[in-house]
Amino acid sequence: QVQLVESGGGLVQAGGSLRLSCVASGITFGGNVIGWYRQAPGKQRELVARIFRDSSTNYADSVKGRFTISRDSAKNAVYLQMNSLKPEDTAVYYCNRVFGAWVWGQGTQVTVSS
Repeated sequence: QVQLVESGGGLVQAGGSLRLSCVASGITFGGNVIGWYRQAPGKQRELVARIFRDSSTNYADSVKGRFTISRDSAKNAVYLQMNSLKPEDTAVYYCNRVFGAWVWGQGTQVTVSS
């Protein structure tokens, strides 16, 4: 059974940092393109970062230079280091496979206060 568990969210002041984690069970991240997504209230879910099989990465313009996605194959985990957070980063953050999503996890809430 596929399960994605995101963690590491919280309340932080603008300019602060958080590190999100995503751990998978029932599937293996390796060999897949994995992304971090976010969904703010009243908005569609958007892809903010993705990491490819060769560990190359790309980012949405809104987070480029502030967020860093990484993976640990041994732990079957993907991370999102978020620095210089802004109030507009407030959202529920999820991880998933980019091409052919698995069942979505619960996500982790990130709230950035001004």
